[in-house]
Amino acid sequence: QVQLVEFGGGSVQAGGSLRLSCVVSGRTFTSYAMGWFRQAPGKDRELVAAISRSSERTYEGDSVKGRFTISRENAKNILYLQMDSLKTEDTAVYYCAAKASTSNIALFTAQSFYAFWGQGTQVTVSS
Repeated sequence: QVQLVEFGGGSVQAGGSLRLSCVVSGRTFTSYAMGWFRQAPGKDRELVAAISRSSERTYEGDSVKGRFTISRENAKNILYLQMDSLKTEDTAVYYCAAKASTSNIALFTAQSFYAFWGQGTQVTVSS
């Protein structure tokens, strides 16, 4: 079993920045491809970004491309999401998720691939 805990959410004005962290414990972090998802009120949960287990490949969704960056620090078992130029529409609960992977380059964009999830952290962007 793997446990995921998100940190770094909060309230920020539009145009500002936040960095989310996801601390992973319980199993070898490098065995997992990782993803960040978000769910806004009244909307479905959506993929924000994904990263392969070795960081060789990353993916950011169209709505955040050029503003958000996913990264990981395998030595510390931490996944990051750097969020810059935040917009009010980025307001949501953000979740990190883990998917066991044997490939250094595979990343996963569908929620159904991910077996392990954090509890979520709220990000609120005001105008």
